Amino acid sequence: MQKLSAFFIGLLFGLGLMLSGMTDPGKVQGFLDLAGAWDPSLAFVMGGAIAVGLLAFAVAKRRTRSFLGSGMYLPKATEIDRRLVLGSLLFGVGWGLAGFCPGPGLVSMAAGEVKGLVFVLAMLMGMVVFEWLERMSAKTRTT
Repeated sequence: MQKLSAFFIGLLFGLGLMLSGMTDPGKVQGFLDLAGAWDPSLAFVMGGAIAVGLLAFAVAKRRTRSFLGSGMYLPKATEIDRRLVLGSLLFGVGWGLAGFCPGPGLVSMAAGEVKGLVFVLAMLMGMVVFEWLERMSAKTRTT
């Protein structure tokens, strides 16, 4: 039941991304082009997502189990550190250059868009490089 629910929730999320234009790199880049032909429509999509997220976290904080019976594991970190800032900057640069973030990139790839496939492959390579760097860093800390 849990996997079926996750599938349908993911499908609904993907459809929402498509309908809102988040899978169109041009629309995303138009939103980020503040000095040019700025397209503010994505601000409404983000505002709606933030409102839903705030409501969901408010409900989740009061629960110990999910609606499907799993344990609730909410993030506990509150510190803004160097890694968070650098990661956020890297994410923002990638979002601006590619016009995709992970969710819309995966939806675009699943819809058969070559740009989405290239983005997802680059994202996966970035994850591999990150893991490799983390392991190398851990080794140097222990020696």
